[in-house]
Amino acid sequence: NRPEETASALRAGWLYTGDLGCLDDDGYLFIRGRKKEMIIVSGFNVYPREIDEVLASHPDVAEAATVGAVDERRGEAPYAFVVLNDGAAISEKELSGYCRENLTAYKVPVRILVFDTLPRTAVGKVDIVTLQDRAAKI
Repeated sequence: NRPEETASALRAGWLYTGDLGCLDDDGYLFIRGRKKEMIIVSGFNVYPREIDEVLASHPDVAEAATVGAVDERRGEAPYAFVVLNDGAAISEKELSGYCRENLTAYKVPVRILVFDTLPRTAVGKVDIVTLQDRAAKI
């Protein structure tokens, strides 16, 4: 019952989901994120999922979620929120260094905040809107 949204999603026989992905040389599809969640830093597209995967690969990190927030100089900037593994104690500075080792400079979060848990929606997904609101207030 939303004809404008239906027309936007169904065009010329294709379903536009808002998912972003790429095909590798073997034809495998990799989902990189959602179009509305992409962060544009100084004109460069940054997929939050890429930053999340790097942070989650750190042995002290249990979970990570990255969002964009307005940045006067760059347009937007990535802010990361992490949950550490039980007993882990790592600083924002150390996690930033880890990101600098594993990401292109413009993808490194300007802040990495540690939380006990990440906010969730009613269906259990990370609540990106709540994290965007928190990042905007930092």
